[in-house]
Amino acid sequence: MSRRAALPGLFLAGATGFLGIGFGAFGVHALKGVLEAHHAREIWNTAVLYHLVHVPVLLWLAREQSIPRIPFLCFAFGILLFSGSLYLLAVTGFTWLGAITPIGGLLLMAGWAWIAWSGLRSESRAS
Repeated sequence: MSRRAALPGLFLAGATGFLGIGFGAFGVHALKGVLEAHHAREIWNTAVLYHLVHVPVLLWLAREQSIPRIPFLCFAFGILLFSGSLYLLAVTGFTWLGAITPIGGLLLMAGWAWIAWSGLRSESRAS
């Protein structure tokens, strides 16, 4: 893979990790009162957890010889929809945002399923 081809994936993985750390710190410090007013500290913490847990897989996929686009996009949009909807729910209290969260969760699961399926396919080819 050329260095130029890897740059967008690496940028997205790095930016996503940066934002995850930033949102975590922002929630603990600047948004403490807002989150407590909405009784949403756990919601925010769940968003940060799922956000940061999936950053390493974005980085790993971005470092592959050719970026597997489907799982990469599943994880990227899964983080955006799952954690993003929870971040917004936590600060606004708009409960309808919770209907978006499972879509993000399904995308995250699809990304993991794609990796698992790729492992099975690789295993069967090696036999």
